[in-house]
Amino acid sequence: MSTARAGRLPGFGVQVAIGMAAGLALGFAARSLGGADAPLGTTLHTLGQIFVQLLKALVPALVFTAIVGSIAALRDLNNAARLVAQTLLWFALTALAAVSIGIALGLLLQPGLHAGVSPATAAAPSTTGSWLDFLKGLVPANMLGLTASTTLTDGAATTIVGFNVLQIIVAAIAIGAAAVSVGDAGAGFLAFNASALAVFRRLLRWVIALTPIGSAALIGDAVVRYGWTTLTSLGTYALAVYLGLALVLCVVYPTVLALHGLSPSWFYRRAWPAIQLGFVSRSSVGTLPVTEELTERALGVPRAYAAFAVPLGATTKMDGCAAVYPAISAIFVAQFFGIALHLSDYAVIAAVSVLGSAATAGLTGATVMLTLTLSTLGLPLEGVGLLLAIDPILDMGRTATNVAGQMLVPVIVARRERLLAPVTA
Repeated sequence: MSTARAGRLPGFGVQVAIGMAAGLALGFAARSLGGADAPLGTTLHTLGQIFVQLLKALVPALVFTAIVGSIAALRDLNNAARLVAQTLLWFALTALAAVSIGIALGLLLQPGLHAGVSPATAAAPSTTGSWLDFLKGLVPANMLGLTASTTLTDGAATTIVGFNVLQIIVAAIAIGAAAVSVGDAGAGFLAFNASALAVFRRLLRWVIALTPIGSAALIGDAVVRYGWTTLTSLGTYALAVYLGLALVLCVVYPTVLALHGLSPSWFYRRAWPAIQLGFVSRSSVGTLPVTEELTERALGVPRAYAAFAVPLGATTKMDGCAAVYPAISAIFVAQFFGIALHLSDYAVIAAVSVLGSAATAGLTGATVMLTLTLSTLGLPLEGVGLLLAIDPILDMGRTATNVAGQMLVPVIVARRERLLAPVTA
């Protein structure tokens, strides 16, 4: 059956690439037919949002059951503590390399001195990040990590329910450890969790099958809504960010892979569908189900370890949003406002990037991480307003880099611990 199917349809990565190409064509067509408010533009936006919602709907249950299951499985591994330590170490090492590239490009290209924006556009963002908020955010508000916010518009109340993936991870680790520690009393709970995880994984496979359609809708919507015209006023800044992301993707990651005897082309061939989805969806959390699926099935990372490392990476491994981007942006703001940075300030940028990545929480956008970096350095938060016009365009590249890093580290650690399974497909 698999041979016949392979004869009818191209591979999954090729399907996603075809979807993105179709999305580009549809996006440009929608722009010529009236833009975002035209029927085609509205259709692309609606389909893209539905696809992301389907992915996000699976995230809380999938992350919770997967991590509880991984805690139960890790108890049988003699090197569980070593796996966790190695994961955190490689998170930090690759983040340090990424933020170093960001600092170097900021100093070399000096984007803040070549900006075509008016100081009048500077404005403080509506949301900011702080170390206190980050630390409080680690403590689950409830066992499910659910959040809700209500806004009043023209007398009408709108309530939005969301979730904090970092809190879900903390709760799942605690519950999984408790279930293991109570012995036979927790066996029934762990068995139920294993059954629930199997169900959610089946649902995940059904949603993943829609990825080519979702990619087409998301990339088409991005073309319709953002285009590339807004890049002109901040061209040097945008160039610095994308150049930094490219160096991480094309130099840092391949070097790490090669040093561990792994082929970069092998890695990117198998990871590419998730990286593509991260690019168009602009959300590590929305991409998480696909990222975890490919890390296990296509890259050969054992499920027990991947179920722990990938969700953790989706909230704390942000080489694009929390390393390259805030480094270049902080230097941009300092240069734009004529504020001199010293060697100690660059050390602070590196430290914030390595230690504060979880503040981004895998959500669309990186304003929280940027404001955290600026406030730590004492730079004006109004500088964020200068950069918001092109943030969606930059966020696509940032998230793609994030997702690649979230897959890279589990592969490297599994390789170092001789756990990486051979993959022939």
